[in-house]
Amino acid sequence: MAECIFCRIAAGDIPAQIVRRTPDVVAFRDLNPQAPIHVLVIPVQHHAAARDARGPEGEQLLGRLVSVAAEVASELGLDPPGYRIVTNTGRDGGQSVEHLHLHLLGGRALGWPPG
Repeated sequence: MAECIFCRIAAGDIPAQIVRRTPDVVAFRDLNPQAPIHVLVIPVQHHAAARDARGPEGEQLLGRLVSVAAEVASELGLDPPGYRIVTNTGRDGGQSVEHLHLHLLGGRALGWPPG
C-alpha cells in the first residue's frame, strides 16, 4: 500500500534504523521510543492488524514475527534481563499505524499493568 508508512519503510522508500531484515520481516527502531530499547517488528506484506492474521497463514505470520522479535531481543542484550512484546489492534487498543506490528520493549523494568 503506497500510503502506508510501514509499507514504505519495508520497501526502503523511507529511511529507518533497521536492526533486522529478512525477505518477509523488517525490524527497526521506533522513532518515539517508550523504553530504552523499542523496536518495531513488521511483516513486509501489508496486514492492517492482528485481526487480519487468522487461520494457518496468520498463525505462521504471527509466529514468524514473534520469532524475529525474540532473536532481536537476544541480539540487543535483553535476554535474560527481560523484555515485552506487544501488539495493539484498533484505536481503543492504541494502534496508531494500520499495519500489523509488534513492539519489542526493554532495557528497563516494565511495570504491570501497562496502562
